[in-house]
Amino acid sequence: MIEISVDKDRLDVDLIHHFLSTQSAWALGIPKKLVEKSITNSLCFGVYEEHAQIGFARVVSDFATFAYLMDVFILPAHQGKGHSLQLLQFIMAHPELQGLRRFMLASSNARGLYQRFGFTQLGKPEVMMEINVADIYSR
Repeated sequence: MIEISVDKDRLDVDLIHHFLSTQSAWALGIPKKLVEKSITNSLCFGVYEEHAQIGFARVVSDFATFAYLMDVFILPAHQGKGHSLQLLQFIMAHPELQGLRRFMLASSNARGLYQRFGFTQLGKPEVMMEINVADIYSR
C-alpha cells in the first residue's frame, strides 16, 4: 500500500534529482539547485511505500485558473502496480486544483493514463505557443 503526501519536508530531494537528471526523458542533466527551486515553487506530491519515496509529481499553478502537471514518475522497480493511477487520482482530487479553466501537461509515453482523467490533445493547437529549449541542461 502506498501513501501520497504534499508535505515537502518528506521529499527525498536527492532521489528526485537523481531520477530527473539521469532517467527522465525531459530533464536529463538538470542541476540539483534547479530541482530544489522547482520544488519550492510548486505543489508537490510524494509517493511513499513503507516510508521510502518511490514516486513524485509536481503542479505549477495559480490555483484559480491554470495548472501544469510535470515531473511525474514512479521509480522503475515500483512500476506496473497501479501507483501512477493512484497518484493521478490524488492529484486530480486535490482541493487547490478544482475548478481550473485549463490544466495542462506534456507526455510522450503515458498518454493513456492521462486520458483516463480527461486530458486530451490540444483543442486549438494553432493558438498555443511555446519556447522549448529541449537540451538546456546539456549545454
